[in-house]
Amino acid sequence: MIDYQYLTVDVFTDRRFGGNPLAVFPDASGLDTATMQALAAELNYSETTFVLPPADPANTAQVRIFNRTDEMPFAGHPNVGTAYVLARLGRAAGPVLRFEEVAGLVEVRLGEDGVSAEIDAPQPLRLMEELPVDGIAACLSLDPARILTGTHAPVRASVGVDFVLVELSTGALAQSAPDIGAYRRLAAQFPEFGGRLSIFLYERDGMDVRARMFAPLAGTWEDPATGSANATLAALRLHLSGEDCLHYRAVQGVEMGRESHLSLRAWRTAEGVRASVGGACVSMFRGSVSL
Repeated sequence: MIDYQYLTVDVFTDRRFGGNPLAVFPDASGLDTATMQALAAELNYSETTFVLPPADPANTAQVRIFNRTDEMPFAGHPNVGTAYVLARLGRAAGPVLRFEEVAGLVEVRLGEDGVSAEIDAPQPLRLMEELPVDGIAACLSLDPARILTGTHAPVRASVGVDFVLVELSTGALAQSAPDIGAYRRLAAQFPEFGGRLSIFLYERDGMDVRARMFAPLAGTWEDPATGSANATLAALRLHLSGEDCLHYRAVQGVEMGRESHLSLRAWRTAEGVRASVGGACVSMFRGSVSL
């Protein structure tokens, strides 16, 4: 049997028991895909990462990201947390780490404070279909009038992984709750979703936002901090504005008792609108599994 070490961190927080927990296997050599998926399901975190040698030695590592049910092409808090762990283990050759992932190459910049990191999403903003307000409201257990459409309708968008972005009226965020039956019905109307539906809901707070994310069909009833969804929203907000760049902060996880703080940036490029997300991390547990 081989002992595989793992570490856990709380991401997008500077306090233990806040933010979004993440498990990191810093040396996953020898683990096959099925075992990685089984370990992610067993640990039952929103995501678990497995670090492997890079295909290109110019890069830091190959990083595979799994939620409870599937491998993910890209995600925000797993990249921030994995970079933090590798830096703590002395495996960061410099302030920039490059991770090979399903969605592409992800660059992570380590903060000078030693506890934070920022990532650029691997793809420019991609906008897809709008979704019916009534169906989204049912998924969120809300009256359809609480869904705002003045700036944008509920829309599926991506900077590496797909989310449906939904703006709510003031006070509706705290009243929202996922209805898994409504999720199944809405997902069935869109075969291109592949049975997956992740809804990122937010309220404006001046330039900043407060947010929640529900993905019950993937086993995540609610996520404390969703870096990739926040980055997607940042890109969408800039796309809809006349500005060249955008910077703001987001708070998520309040309703779960795991308050998270994320820093967002978006900017225009020749390829389209790009976005980044960053935040702090706190070390939690160390463990091992014998396989």
